[in-house]
Amino acid sequence: MTRYMRWCSGRMSNGVRITIVCVGKVKEGFYREAVAEYAKRLSRYCKLEIVEVTDEKTPEGASAAVMEQIKEKEAGRILEKIRNGAFVCTLEIGGKKFSSEEFAGWMGKLAVNGTSHLIFVIGGSLGLHETVRKKSDMALSFSDMTFPHQLMRVILTEQIYRAFCIMNGTPYHK
Repeated sequence: MTRYMRWCSGRMSNGVRITIVCVGKVKEGFYREAVAEYAKRLSRYCKLEIVEVTDEKTPEGASAAVMEQIKEKEAGRILEKIRNGAFVCTLEIGGKKFSSEEFAGWMGKLAVNGTSHLIFVIGGSLGLHETVRKKSDMALSFSDMTFPHQLMRVILTEQIYRAFCIMNGTPYHK
């Protein structure tokens, strides 16, 4: 078995870890159920951890300066969760776009290059502060459209699961 396949199957001695750091809690049960389902499916491929950091409430009619302060506070909480040695990927509208197959190939290349911990960061409703962007190794975009950050967790976990299915040549279970 190649190193790439051991990484994909999560059987390397140190295993592959994927952490999703996100701002705020998922309030709607249907989003929580969807994320839980993909987390369950991913358990055969990797160790998945979802870390929620507290979001800041944005006052109605907040100024640009207040919104920047809110993003900065959230950034501090995000940066506390980012571990050295991990590959950090922020989700941003202006980030790199992949097809599902390209995304799987990108994850596979990280594995071949020795990455065993991948951290995805989903910002809050105002987006990410510049300090988080600077810590990022890559910005990733799933669309030019804006999605609610709660829905983005579902989309991200589904695409990670799909990527592992593609890398392992296993059928994608709908």
